[in-house]
Amino acid sequence: MDLHVEPINDKNRDEAVQLQTGPGQEHFVEDVKQCLTEADSCNCWRPVGIYDGSLLVGFAMYGFFREYEPEGRVWLDRLLIDRHFQGKGYGTQALRILLARLYREYRCRRIYLSIIEENRTAAKLYERFGFHFNGERDLNDEKVMVLDLPEV
Repeated sequence: MDLHVEPINDKNRDEAVQLQTGPGQEHFVEDVKQCLTEADSCNCWRPVGIYDGSLLVGFAMYGFFREYEPEGRVWLDRLLIDRHFQGKGYGTQALRILLARLYREYRCRRIYLSIIEENRTAAKLYERFGFHFNGERDLNDEKVMVLDLPEV
């Protein structure tokens, strides 16, 4: 596995839009087209493709939002592994790479995400990495999870 992320741009956008969730997962995460539309309208978002070598296997989107007082928040907002590549360890490896990237890029003390309550598979993955529910709900009434990073 040679996993890495690359920004979504004009060269890989059409391919990224073709990524799909598995059956029954459609309501757990917005489709890539919708995500990219959001990213086009708000420059806080950073959409990235998840690649195994030159093969696009997934998509993620993250960003920093100053409106959360007092210091803003870094959000890992979307993580999708295409249905053809699920169950092969890509989600775990992608999350590891994304968390390292977010820390390097933002030097943050916390990383936030939100999750639909019924998505227990994703919740378990995030919990294995140290995320915990903080009692908040986001604007879409999804439960918020947070990862507290160690001080360096």
